[in-house]
Amino acid sequence: MFAVVQVRGVVNTRRDIKDTLKMLRLHHINHCVLIPDTPENLGMIRKVKDYVAYGEVDAPTVETLLQTRGRVLGDAPLTEEYLKTNSTYASISEFAQALASGETKLREVPGLKPVLRLHPPRKGHKTTKRTFNQGGALGYYGQEINTLLYKMR
Repeated sequence: MFAVVQVRGVVNTRRDIKDTLKMLRLHHINHCVLIPDTPENLGMIRKVKDYVAYGEVDAPTVETLLQTRGRVLGDAPLTEEYLKTNSTYASISEFAQALASGETKLREVPGLKPVLRLHPPRKGHKTTKRTFNQGGALGYYGQEINTLLYKMR
């Protein structure tokens, strides 16, 4: 499971990159989506790698994101009671485990919004013009995406 966070804006950007960001449901800076690890999704991520930060996310981070930033229809926060009544999962942690392992999708919970609107990172990005390997905030993070998402919770 990949977590993809839009870091840069799309002003003066090529049309195909804007379309790919729309297909990934990334419409604003600091929005995050959780997508499965498929060749199609990986191709879309590679196309927009200069505008997003991405990496493999673990279950505790998914649980934290769903508890703090998960929203349902009506912009209400995701709660344990909502999850119990509208899905087969008993708790957010159980749902996060299944989501991180690829057993389920966000679509399994009706009314759960697929985009997580995150806070800007505490202490800020180093720079949004360089890749993560060069000391910036763009591109592939690997497991380090979990620390970025924790800063943006």
